[in-house]
Amino acid sequence: MKTEITGKIIIVGDNIDTDQIYPGRFLALTDPKEIGSHCLCGVDENIAANFPQGGIVIGGRNFGCGSSREHAPIALLNMGASAVIADSFARIFFRNAINLGLPLIISKGISQKVKEGQTLTLNITEGTIKAEETGEVFACEQLGDQAMKILEAGGIKPLMREKFGKK
Repeated sequence: MKTEITGKIIIVGDNIDTDQIYPGRFLALTDPKEIGSHCLCGVDENIAANFPQGGIVIGGRNFGCGSSREHAPIALLNMGASAVIADSFARIFFRNAINLGLPLIISKGISQKVKEGQTLTLNITEGTIKAEETGEVFACEQLGDQAMKILEAGGIKPLMREKFGKK
């Protein structure tokens, strides 16, 4: 996992639930690319089609609330998201995303400080977010040691395989 991520952003609002991230009507899909193509269609049907590969999703408060479906972070990863930065996250969504290798970063008020389409550089280890167009730097919370270990391994399954020496 890269500890510095640069990408164009999209901004979504507060209380984006897992059904907006990945609507239940698509749960039968198994192809990762197709799953990613429906990501955030509960917010706007065109987000996934126009999402920049390696881009960053900016959320407001309580991003990922709702059900505990793992499809939501799977869809974000397969849409091409390199990270999600929000004011706050629902606890189960946060855990699912980290376990799947998707960095989630808390930065209070970030959704009000940046503009759609900007390019941000997130430095996970330093706890900073830089708006490339303006040079403005915002603080963000640093992840704990265990979350960093999981992300560095590419997710909880690769970490466990590494720990127990299985391929």
